[in-house]
Amino acid sequence: MTRREEVEHLLKRSEEFLETARYQIDRGFYDLAVFSLEQALQLSLKSRMLARGADFPRTHSVRALMEMLSELVPADKKPSIQRMLDENLLELGILEDAYITSRYTMRRFGREEAERLLKVVERVMENVP
Repeated sequence: MTRREEVEHLLKRSEEFLETARYQIDRGFYDLAVFSLEQALQLSLKSRMLARGADFPRTHSVRALMEMLSELVPADKKPSIQRMLDENLLELGILEDAYITSRYTMRRFGREEAERLLKVVERVMENVP
């Protein structure tokens, strides 16, 4: 698989996780929706790193991925990434926790949390170069 094909694959997967999260929210599967949102954002960020010629690290931290991505973009694009990090620090941390808790502990999410996180993920995916 070429790098371009891999970027496209990751982007498609990201979009599918995002669509899955919307469906899960509509059906009341909030825990799964939050996990899907984390996956959508993580894959989106990794695809952007890969598109810029970097191999993405094997981390699941969306905050760390955003910080690494900020090192790969032109200087004039860095503020948009930093702004997204600053404005959504708590929500991004919750998404990271959702990834971990989906596997190892019981953590319940409600509709309001899932919908709020959906908005954050959509905003980050739209605004991070």
